Amino acid sequence: MPFLIICYLFAYLDRVNVGFAKLRMLEDLKFSETAYGFGAGLFFIGYLIFEAPSNVWMMKVGARKTIMRIMLLWGLLSMAFAFVQTPVQFYVLRFLLGAAEAGFFPGIVLYLTFWFPSRVRGRMLGLFMAAIPLSGVIGAPLSGWIMHSMHDQSGFAGWQWLFLMEGCPSVVLALLVPWMLTDVPAQASWLTDDEKRQVHADLDADAKAKDAMGGFHPSILAMLGDARVWAMVALCICQAIGNYGVSFWLPTLVKDLGYQDPLIIGLLSAIPFLAGAIALNLVARSSDRRLERRWHLIGGFLVSATGLTASALLHASPMLALAALTVGTAGVYMATTMMWMLPSIFLGGVGMAAAIGIINSLGGLGGFVSPYLMGMVKDATQSTAGGIYFIAGVAVVGAVLAYRLPRRLVNR
Repeated sequence: MPFLIICYLFAYLDRVNVGFAKLRMLEDLKFSETAYGFGAGLFFIGYLIFEAPSNVWMMKVGARKTIMRIMLLWGLLSMAFAFVQTPVQFYVLRFLLGAAEAGFFPGIVLYLTFWFPSRVRGRMLGLFMAAIPLSGVIGAPLSGWIMHSMHDQSGFAGWQWLFLMEGCPSVVLALLVPWMLTDVPAQASWLTDDEKRQVHADLDADAKAKDAMGGFHPSILAMLGDARVWAMVALCICQAIGNYGVSFWLPTLVKDLGYQDPLIIGLLSAIPFLAGAIALNLVARSSDRRLERRWHLIGGFLVSATGLTASALLHASPMLALAALTVGTAGVYMATTMMWMLPSIFLGGVGMAAAIGIINSLGGLGGFVSPYLMGMVKDATQSTAGGIYFIAGVAVVGAVLAYRLPRRLVNR
């Protein structure tokens, strides 16, 4: 788990550090806010096309080879952003980064089902997904420091150093994957034979429970006919709009409160991310203790809607707006964590690999919509308030959709 968390931390940092780079990159390259938002969102089009095949391929070749391939490609592509000069180059690299990273997150969600039964999977998923806000806790000050301290060093701008320095760890971690991970528990040298049998027995009991729910899909076609999968897609769209609206625009939101120094912006941006890391683990543990998913998910959506709305309304008071943004960010990550507990409860077999990929890739279209919309709103109004209200409204829709989920689906 520690190694997976570190891998995802750098994956997510490489995905969203463009939010910090834009503080200076747009001015240097004469990009519009709309061009930035469109390029940021193009990541998810590459994701959409390649994610489900990547997850199915992982079932065939194993987790180690898949995770190593993904990390190596995304690290190299992230470093290549340092040499972008035109919007088209930016768009192409964002698309390729999405294609390269496709399959990593849903692959890990699938990988955890090989190791942990439902009763503790929420806790493990919460630990893993803590990497998302932790990438901000660590990456925001780091990105701010790089842009503040490395500007014009050796002829490179600070944002160029950001891409070069933050892409390197992913390449190094990729080379460590074969020694740090095993494809299945039976190959784990750190487990005794009794422990391996216990893991197998726990997972076998989970599989029988899914089968009793009619959820063990032996084929991809059977999975596509399950209405519950499409309910998960709708929920994933809602959480993705909030997640990536915040992730790609948080540095800009903090800057709009009146802060200009990238280092100060980075330090202040770490506060909402830290709150998100704490909140998502608390809600995951609470959900596991109570074996209750629906109201924890609804709560996350409603907290995010309330906090984000308040941050826009309190814009004239920077500290109050930052506090509200912190609450909203915590709610966003609570909803994201809770939503991803649900698919593995009722899905199984080969269909689960494809389903998790489809849910994340189609749901990831929300990750295309929110940054692009925020960019257009910012160009048109010189304010991000309209985009924030949209994200908050979508969170309310997510809460309604979560309320309508069947109780037997969400309470395990």
